[in-house]
Amino acid sequence: MIVWINGAFGAGKTSTARELVDLIPNSTLYDPEVIGGALRHLLPQKRLAEVSDYQDLPIWRRLVVDGAAALLAEVGGVLVVPMSLLRQEYRDEIFGGLASRRISVRHVLLTLEETILRNRIAARVEVPDDPEASERCRQWAYEHIAPYRAALGWLTEDAHVVDNGALTPRRTAELIAEAVRSGAARECEIVQTPEPTAETLAAGVLLFDESDRVLLVDPTYKPGWEFPGGVVERGEAPARAGMREVEEEIGIRLDRVPRLLVVDWEPPTPPRYGGLRMLFDGGRLDHADAGQVQLPGPELRGWRFVGEEEAADLLPPARYERLRWALRAREKSTVFNLEAGVPVG
Repeated sequence: MIVWINGAFGAGKTSTARELVDLIPNSTLYDPEVIGGALRHLLPQKRLAEVSDYQDLPIWRRLVVDGAAALLAEVGGVLVVPMSLLRQEYRDEIFGGLASRRISVRHVLLTLEETILRNRIAARVEVPDDPEASERCRQWAYEHIAPYRAALGWLTEDAHVVDNGALTPRRTAELIAEAVRSGAARECEIVQTPEPTAETLAAGVLLFDESDRVLLVDPTYKPGWEFPGGVVERGEAPARAGMREVEEEIGIRLDRVPRLLVVDWEPPTPPRYGGLRMLFDGGRLDHADAGQVQLPGPELRGWRFVGEEEAADLLPPARYERLRWALRAREKSTVFNLEAGVPVG
């Protein structure tokens, strides 16, 4: 299990985490900031210069998950993780990756009034022998107050909230420990199937509104939007798998087998195995049908109909290319064979 302590930079996460490991039996402090520091030595400077925050590096998010899994395999028990996650898509990716390894997460948010937060930041001395480095750290924390405020909407809905503005780190840790013991800090509902160990076959279904906008869904367990669909199970026909996934994910039962639009071979890019990705035309949903869309499980946060241009901003590049060629195939009543999103043959 992981107890993830979230909050603004300067909210007291690390000092609380150090107290918490004394209160939860067989617990270990795991600070992902160490991974960020290591990447400064491992990655080329050119790559580091492309981002302003190591959290924007996909390798950091992947190593946070891998490191947690490896540490739990080594020491067992509970990991206490003090780390600000203010971008929901990063929270989704990391917590989803942990869920895929069957690691449960208790998400705790430390909140406090902004005046108290600013006073705490002003009093911080990160590097005692380097006043300039400490000032840079304080400035970093000040700059992230606005992103923290912007994230409070989804954070307060997702996490168990502890107002620690008037509390010592020890008292804050005591409240968190009690919330974990009592179940008040519930297990995060993000779920994800185990990562594949070989190439997979996946089927997605495109559904359209009366203006020919395509329906996309927003998964909670990975970054970027997606089409309704999923991995084809052993012995299952791909089109039927797509129909099953549509009903499971958005509550719509298709009354006919959808027509194939594209077959795309996704090459392996370690650590991902790739495989075949198929997109089918599920037809139009009229206004009444669209009103029946439901999100029955915790895997999806939302859904919407979007045009092709808007889809380019929501979908990861590989999925967008797949969609783009699927729309051309639908216009021409044909099927495209793709390799890595590029038509062949």
